[in-house]
Amino acid sequence: MDPIAPELLMALAGGTAGAAGEQIWTTLRNLVRRRPAHGEPYDESELTALAEAPGSADRAAELADALALRARQDPAFAEALAAWRREAEALEGVGTGAGDVHNEISGGTQGTVVQARDVHGSINFGG
Repeated sequence: MDPIAPELLMALAGGTAGAAGEQIWTTLRNLVRRRPAHGEPYDESELTALAEAPGSADRAAELADALALRARQDPAFAEALAAWRREAEALEGVGTGAGDVHNEISGGTQGTVVQARDVHGSINFGG
């Protein structure tokens, strides 16, 4: 499983996704707190650290890494985390920051050019 985009975790921890985002963040907290079938509970310090400083890209990256590590160690957690991720990434108004965008303009291009990613709403040109 690829790590979850730190930008998504920051948006959810910071409450920028509204009530639905808060619910998804609570679901992640409950998932992290879930005790594995055989073993000790997992550390949730990265989750707590990001909740305390939701604007910290470093803390978000640490949480993403910790979630990916746990997913590799615990297949049941990996399955639940994948379901959580699909729900979180589908949340409208939350840019994940995941994925690459490569734009190249060459030649004698005339007129207006817009390069964008994660546009939510209209783009209008004069008129």
